[in-house]
Amino acid sequence: MPIALYALTAGAFGIGVTEFVIMGLLLQVSGDLGVSIPAAGLLITGYALGVFAGAPLLTIATRRLPRKTTLIALMAIFTIGNLACALAPNYEVLMIARVITALAHGTFFGVGSVVAAGLVTPERRASAIALMFTGLTAATLVGVPFGAWLGESFGWRSTFWAVGGIGVFAAAVLVLFVPRAEQPVEAGSLAEELSVLRRPQVLLGLLMTVLGFGGVFAVFTYIQPILTQITGFPIAAVSPILLVFGGGLVAGNFLGGKAADRALTPALFGTLGALTMVMLAMTFILDNKPAAVVFTGLLGAAAFATVAPLQLRLMEAAGGAGQTLASSLNIAAFNLGNALGAWLGGAVIDHGPGLGAVTWIGALMPAAAIVTALLSQRLATREAAAC
Repeated sequence: MPIALYALTAGAFGIGVTEFVIMGLLLQVSGDLGVSIPAAGLLITGYALGVFAGAPLLTIATRRLPRKTTLIALMAIFTIGNLACALAPNYEVLMIARVITALAHGTFFGVGSVVAAGLVTPERRASAIALMFTGLTAATLVGVPFGAWLGESFGWRSTFWAVGGIGVFAAAVLVLFVPRAEQPVEAGSLAEELSVLRRPQVLLGLLMTVLGFGGVFAVFTYIQPILTQITGFPIAAVSPILLVFGGGLVAGNFLGGKAADRALTPALFGTLGALTMVMLAMTFILDNKPAAVVFTGLLGAAAFATVAPLQLRLMEAAGGAGQTLASSLNIAAFNLGNALGAWLGGAVIDHGPGLGAVTWIGALMPAAAIVTALLSQRLATREAAAC
């Protein structure tokens, strides 16, 4: 793989840490700022909605810039946002800072996915995209547990100071290793790019992503209280268990990319099916500590196995001038799913059957994504027959 892909991975690592680390800090943030655990969980929702809004807006705004310039500017926004989080005096300012940080997220991964796919031969595109997303998995494997430990030891603000430092490092790596020559600007007219939103397969692909990751975040947003209040782990055990989750992300991301390179459609159905089954099974094992640890890892593996198939499928459905916008919109769809999942989990806790039901209710969302994939496949068959 070209070294430029590893530079993209470094940027993805920084963004991944700031997205996921808050899940290991929910109790600290809620206690320090005097808000409930579901309210602290809304910091994840706010971030996700920032990604959802920022992805199309910044992708359109930067469409004629060199892609290297775009990636570095986005990393600067990310760094400034994290420093604002560290300095936030109250919950409201922290929420605003999280949204500012999130604005860079969708366009970075959207542009980065197109760049990554263009750096390799066609039969390795899914693996190249998966390699870039390895930055997210590494963030969860290493960065999030370390951030949770740092927040527990020195206060949650110290975690955001550290993440700001990661942003500076990631920007430097992008400057050094992403060659400008590999980022040609091929923007067509704005109307041509926006026309991608009229394609049914693109819209169905976005819906699959929202539903699939909505289920993941209905569970993962509240993994700290699930492990401590239901399974019975002490809070100090959450960071090591997050390492298991991160290991699952790494394995699932790699396997999902390889499977999508071999056969995209079977990989899509298989990974969404595995995600549904893992969350359903978690409902029955959460009172068993060893099984809860194992299934936390399996949740990570099943979740990120879906990423490369979902991303590549949408890029293929878009094609042409709309590919970068569609790629960014799919990152927005991942995060809209994150927001909906975090909200759904909070609603189940506050107004529904409670924390113990989050896993089986979350499983309904990837199951709905499978139904959407079946509809998409049926539509594709009809379109092929009409041609």
